[in-house]
Amino acid sequence: MENKKSNKVDYKHFAAQDMTALFPDITLDSNGLDNQMVEASRKIYGENRIAYGKQTPFFIEALKAYITPFTLVLIVLGVISFITDYLLAAPKDRDLFGVMIIFTMVIVSGTVTLIQSVRSNQAAEKLKSLVKITANVKRSGIYQEIPMEEIVCGDVVKLSAGDMIPADMRLLVTKDLFISQAALTGESYPIEKSTALEIAEIGVATDYPNLLFMGSNVISGSSEGVVIAVGNQTLFGDVASDLTQKSEQTSFELGINKTSMLLIKFMALMTPLVIVINGFAKGSFMEAFLFGLSVAVGLTPEMLPMIVTTNLVKGATKMSRKGTIIKNLNAIQNFGAIDVLCTDKTGTLTQDKIILEYHLDCNGVEDSRVLRHAYLNSYYQTGLKNLLDVAIIEATNEEKLDLSNNYRKVDEIPFDFERRRMSVVVTDDTGKTQMITKGAIEEMLAISSYVDYHGQAFPLTEAEKIKVLAKVEDLNNDGLRVIGVAQKTNPSVVDEFSIADEAEMVLIGYLAFLDPPKETTKQALEALKQSGVDVKVLTGDNELVTRSVCRQVGLSNEALITGERLEHLSDSELSEVIEQNHIFVKLTPKQKSKIVRVLRSNGHSVGFMGDGINDAAAMKDADIGISVDTAVDIAKESADIILLQKDLMVLEKGILSGRETFGNIMKYIKTTTSSNFGNMFSVLVASTFLPFLPMLPLQILFLNLIYDISCISVPWDKIDRKYLEAPKRWETSSIGKFMIWFGPTSSIFDITTYLIMYFIICPAAVGGSFHTLNSTQRLAFIAIFHAGWFVESLWSQTLVLHALRTEKLPFIKSNASFIMTTITLLGILIGTILPFTAFGENLGLVALPHSYWFFLALTIIAYLILVSIVKHFYVKKYGALL
Repeated sequence: MENKKSNKVDYKHFAAQDMTALFPDITLDSNGLDNQMVEASRKIYGENRIAYGKQTPFFIEALKAYITPFTLVLIVLGVISFITDYLLAAPKDRDLFGVMIIFTMVIVSGTVTLIQSVRSNQAAEKLKSLVKITANVKRSGIYQEIPMEEIVCGDVVKLSAGDMIPADMRLLVTKDLFISQAALTGESYPIEKSTALEIAEIGVATDYPNLLFMGSNVISGSSEGVVIAVGNQTLFGDVASDLTQKSEQTSFELGINKTSMLLIKFMALMTPLVIVINGFAKGSFMEAFLFGLSVAVGLTPEMLPMIVTTNLVKGATKMSRKGTIIKNLNAIQNFGAIDVLCTDKTGTLTQDKIILEYHLDCNGVEDSRVLRHAYLNSYYQTGLKNLLDVAIIEATNEEKLDLSNNYRKVDEIPFDFERRRMSVVVTDDTGKTQMITKGAIEEMLAISSYVDYHGQAFPLTEAEKIKVLAKVEDLNNDGLRVIGVAQKTNPSVVDEFSIADEAEMVLIGYLAFLDPPKETTKQALEALKQSGVDVKVLTGDNELVTRSVCRQVGLSNEALITGERLEHLSDSELSEVIEQNHIFVKLTPKQKSKIVRVLRSNGHSVGFMGDGINDAAAMKDADIGISVDTAVDIAKESADIILLQKDLMVLEKGILSGRETFGNIMKYIKTTTSSNFGNMFSVLVASTFLPFLPMLPLQILFLNLIYDISCISVPWDKIDRKYLEAPKRWETSSIGKFMIWFGPTSSIFDITTYLIMYFIICPAAVGGSFHTLNSTQRLAFIAIFHAGWFVESLWSQTLVLHALRTEKLPFIKSNASFIMTTITLLGILIGTILPFTAFGENLGLVALPHSYWFFLALTIIAYLILVSIVKHFYVKKYGALL
């Protein structure tokens, strides 16, 4: 059932009103709802289910995945190959191998896209599984366990330690209630909640002291509350709806699509020209049409999907060995492209674990006596031990304090919100009885009459209180949470202890707690900075804690921008503030997502690293979402990359791996498109002047097949260290520039090869110029010409891959990897001996005369020299080669 009331929840109204005034449509009382009222509420306010919107039919998802600009190009090429290699070929020459390769690429490319297209629905399903719980609900005066989905607005719910909040709620009764909102807000510490009405408007809904929210959980204490929002109306549901929205295309996906369109434009220009010129020059438009289609094949890097996928899989495999899961293969390239990394603080930069940083006496000096008293208080209290108690006990165990006296608990006074402290009374084997109290520093000052300095008690005067508060403020400014410890010897008669005994105590010191940074955080952030990645901290936590953590990890002297300030900025002001600042605090999940979107609209490639429910939407909006080992399930589901190790240096390694992957992808695309463009430009020139086709369609296809198979080795090539120093983005315009610069360069030597073959090699081999020969001799002339240009094209196209893979001097200052060198040379060898084989003869090629090889060597050497010269000027003009 859809929610009929879909307006945004007015949390201020629910925080300020009595129970009877919460809903205009429902009469509430302490007995809860009856069956009739439950149905009425469900009809008005909807069910407690997360509505994920209309799911796109699988058929449509599949159609979108398989029909893209690039796969359309591949499908056209497959049809062309089918026509030329099967329908129009002689029966003995029919071969579907090329067709099978092309359509296999279509299937692989489409399948990967299809898998990724349904990930948002999987993320939403993970959210749904998170909230499959029951709740203790009061109906008609009786508490009963019911499935969460059956809860409605107005239900009275009873909560205790360990419970997950089943819906957004307004508190009615509380007892020692602590709530963890870390997954929603990123705040490290549990939050105290109470029933006090809140009249003032608060900027962030989770800050209302009397409201609870779905997705958070009870750390300690108990409470009763009334449900005020269900399903998608909750803050949690708002995150779920964001996750199912269609993601914007990443820079990698945009680059692939733009490159495809660029190639289509070149084909649309070249193919008609070749058809028209050859049609008029040769007199056969059918033959010209088939040749023109082959030119289109030659202009397209058919193996691009395979090369890209191989690069990405290789990168993912390499990173998996280092404890990193790559959920989305495209994320490898995006990892290398990011120039801004947005990161949450809690659990990402920090350990998401409260530790006792200091145990200080009142002089601010480390004192094991303070820790010992704190331990006795935490160890012997019978309530649910909160994170602070656990931190105290762990610190005591680590320091191996002398607790040889046998302590026995006598009594305790539990924590409550009014006092904000708790006391334990213990006695040791000497008969000494002590009351030990710990709690909020203001409350400890209120019950203390003395302060301990060097083991002696002095009156706690106003001046001494000011000194104590100043010390605590210094610790707070360092991002530490501070509580006080006090004690009193031989307080009252045993079994007669009460709150009244918490008086005239001796303040003995402070406990300072911190959620510390991970050990490698500072080193990782410095490495990212050196790699050209700007880091921005986006957290829901408060300013003091965030400033302290940032200072410890090397992000000091930065202004802190609050979520409340962002709300009052115009779009232009927001863009400027986000660009100029690096630390943002007290952010809602929507504000995190907005910052990511603004950065992307400003032209940045953005990564987001987080671990909570409140980070999931921002991770989805980023070019790449990164999660960590301690993340909640929904954050891991929304992420593209998951770091299984706590070593954040994996980030820097991942970025370098991404840049290496991107470099090899661009190496293939740029060199292949430029050499193919040069070859086809040469074909266009040759078609104008030659009395026959410069190469047969089948020969063009086979030439591309040998070259593309050689290029399978590119993912295993090395990348120069200089290339890895800065972020790499997919700029389609650079591909066009590269083609225009280096394509015609290769055409120069294609044309010289035409001239040498037409006027020197072929006449010498056959016995005369073309126009003086009979039909049989002309066929031999054409076959030698085709073979000569076939071999020269393969040599130049393959060797220029080595020349253009680096900005350095090839073969001397920078060599390709052993695998690439071996496979490309093997491709050249196969293409060279092909004219001397029966298979080559079937392709229309014949053996070349000895004189050809001398001219080939001169041509290749001159070509490589010219390419190196042009490369120098290209790098000087544009700053980079690839």
